[in-house]
Amino acid sequence: MPKALISVTDKTGAVELAHTLTNHGYDVLSTGGTGRLLKENGIHVVEIAQFTGSPEMLGGRVKTLHPRVFGGILGRPDLDDEEFRTHGLEQISIVVVNLYEFSKSIREAGTTPTEAMEQIDIGGVSLIRAAAKNREHVLVVVDPNDYEDVSERISADQIDAEFRASMAAKAFRHTAAYDAEIARYLSANEKFPERLTLTYERDAVMRYGENPHQDAAYYLDASRHGALEQLQGKALSYNNIADTDAALQCLQGLTEPACAIVKHANPCGLAIGTSLLDAYMKAFRTDPTSAFGGIIAFNQELDAATIEHILDNQFAEVIAAPNIDAKVQYVAKRKKALRLITLSKDQSSNTGLSVNTVANGALVQDVDSFELSIAEWSILTDRAPSPVEERDLRFAWHVVKHVKSNAIVFAHDRTTTGIGAGQPNRVVSVRIAAMRMKEEGLGDSGCVMASDAFFPFRDSLDHAAEAGVTAVIQPAGSIRDDEVVAACNEHDMAMVATGIRHFRH
Repeated sequence: MPKALISVTDKTGAVELAHTLTNHGYDVLSTGGTGRLLKENGIHVVEIAQFTGSPEMLGGRVKTLHPRVFGGILGRPDLDDEEFRTHGLEQISIVVVNLYEFSKSIREAGTTPTEAMEQIDIGGVSLIRAAAKNREHVLVVVDPNDYEDVSERISADQIDAEFRASMAAKAFRHTAAYDAEIARYLSANEKFPERLTLTYERDAVMRYGENPHQDAAYYLDASRHGALEQLQGKALSYNNIADTDAALQCLQGLTEPACAIVKHANPCGLAIGTSLLDAYMKAFRTDPTSAFGGIIAFNQELDAATIEHILDNQFAEVIAAPNIDAKVQYVAKRKKALRLITLSKDQSSNTGLSVNTVANGALVQDVDSFELSIAEWSILTDRAPSPVEERDLRFAWHVVKHVKSNAIVFAHDRTTTGIGAGQPNRVVSVRIAAMRMKEEGLGDSGCVMASDAFFPFRDSLDHAAEAGVTAVIQPAGSIRDDEVVAACNEHDMAMVATGIRHFRH
């Protein structure tokens, strides 16, 4: 009789698959907990210890590592018949294995390194690799989601070479990801190890990428176990996800009600308000034209009054918030195409490493999560900022970190009033910010200005003064700092230096 080995940690669907196998003439070999479960459900099981004639050892750590098991998996009937007869081996045609839950164990509070190491699967990985290597003669199955397909193919006698090859490739991806997770855990104290192994799990294949001629898919970081959850609307596009992530990053570290509106990866409005509705209205006023068709994100649970106002006020592609209750979802149904998204705790945090692919490799760095305190900045000008200016400077400095370089942000009352983004020339960014502020009529009360990097010349400050800027925050460090500071003093502008640059390319 053909033989199938089933040894799984995740036992979802194992009983049903085993029934299919026995109904089609397979002997089922199994171990420990899997074997007990199958027996309890009326399935005849041959214990591995019985099959090998060798008992489990070392508390179950050694049970499948035996020549009869691996000979049966690695044997090739077309080449190894004589050795099969000599050593009494029997072909194992199907191997169904998934692994100890190492990643789950290290996420649980209080797991010690010793306990984590005990969750490193040895026999299971070896079984999978052996079966995948001999894919011409052995079908390897590692994912319970494939059991139904496997059962149907067994019933229809359609286990062909192409299917075996695809399952073998999936098996090697499975063990590679497992090893990568272990390596990441053991390398926790090495920020940049000599070999960086990252694993991502595919969440969705998309209609297209940034442009219709580009294929694309969305993958999740396997170590984070968090994702955007879509509650309604059309399928998320590549650009939707990229811009939603940018909007969520803009809100990092803000605890008071805040709203970010993003278009093409840049904020076109960001504000802190007395409520989410107040924050949205202030953010929208920054640039109503660009807000059309944008991504709107909040840092607190979305309320019905706010979404009612948004739907009456503008067209939005996405609205995202940490939590969205049933009442808000009911209101949102007015716009069936609107993508309504909540975010997991992992998705809302922005720590760790940033990875950008480049020619033949990747650039890896810390995520720019630096938050500046007032104690860390220095006043460069004759006049210190007032308490109100100080508050707005902190806000503008937070926003400028999320704007593409060269980045300039004008702000008043903790609201962006003008944004200059992505220019190769800093003075042009200042002019754009000033122009947008003037066009929207937001400069009457004056404003502060943040720059993501130092000013190489005084011309930016002269333009800022003309626009009504009263205080400036910037890293400083230019060879012409004295000239820049002198310009501020001439215009009675306060200037503070952070010593920190926030380039974002």
